[in-house]
Amino acid sequence: MALSCSSLYRNLSLTRVCCLRTNRVTNGLYSPNVSCQSRLYSSSKVRRGLGRYVTSRLQWANSKYEGFLKRRFPRFYQLYHTFVEGVKLLLQDAKDVRRIKAKMFSEGVKFQDLPYREMEKLRQVRRDMIKAIPLLVISIPPFANYLVFVLMYCFPRQLLIPHFWTPKQQVEFRGRYHSLRAQHHWAVLKGLENRSCHVKDSQLQSRLKDLCAKVQNGRNPNASEILAVRSLFSGPPLGINRMSVNHMRHISPLLFLTPHLPWFLLSRRLTHHALELLQLDRALSRLGPHQLSDSELRQACFVRGLDSDSLGIYQCREWLYQWLQMSSSLKDSEISLLLHSIVFLSANYPNGPSRH
Repeated sequence: MALSCSSLYRNLSLTRVCCLRTNRVTNGLYSPNVSCQSRLYSSSKVRRGLGRYVTSRLQWANSKYEGFLKRRFPRFYQLYHTFVEGVKLLLQDAKDVRRIKAKMFSEGVKFQDLPYREMEKLRQVRRDMIKAIPLLVISIPPFANYLVFVLMYCFPRQLLIPHFWTPKQQVEFRGRYHSLRAQHHWAVLKGLENRSCHVKDSQLQSRLKDLCAKVQNGRNPNASEILAVRSLFSGPPLGINRMSVNHMRHISPLLFLTPHLPWFLLSRRLTHHALELLQLDRALSRLGPHQLSDSELRQACFVRGLDSDSLGIYQCREWLYQWLQMSSSLKDSEISLLLHSIVFLSANYPNGPSRH
């Protein structure tokens, strides 16, 4: 019996060893699945290596081309470099907008609840894309980018968005746009004076006339003086839907909107952009102006009516705090006052007293 058990044990051990060897051979060198995976892995490595090689050669050729342009045609190189960097910024903006839109859709976030930077990104990209799409379409055909360079050189302010401006052009063109906006300041004040005659409350009428006279005499009103007449801008005669067509045509350029539209479109666009600006102000108040970088601070002041490139950072920050002090008190129905405050607060700044 012992011999039989011992013999059975040896047979089981021999069978186990044979099975292990068979499995090792089957699952090792002679496994068709592993062999196929190995070949796929090797081919993918080859493709990645080839892709890296092609990319590196293209980068090398591009750097040589840019070096040639920089040495032989420096002015053309500046246009070329500005265009390439502008396209990169534009693509990055598109990626950011896609991410923000996805968050709004997936999380149910409304525009007015977004953080300030995301809200400002959506607003600015929407305006830029309307102007940039024709230029990008022109540049699609082979060698058509050279036509784009000619347009960039001849009509940069009219045809290009800030992505394709040089730093010098950005300062120059913002100053030009502000001068065009400032041409309507006095027409807006004159329109307010004319409409003040329709104010029945004698005290409010006097305050509005004094406010307009103060700005016309080169002085800067404070937020409390502006808010003292807020009730006149929520209904007749100066509410957003009660302004005369001529007055709306002078208000529109303050937001860089074309005045050459029918009255109902002018009213609708002014209402939309004024509400958007008020929502931006509320988001900026939550963030705090001290959180903005210098470039963000200048841009925020410029959008709200100030020639920020001609001022120091401290002056811009001081002015923005005063603007937010005024706008943070306004309701949605008082957005007309927000538009007129572009004139009240920026027409004489910083010539008049800046502290009150």
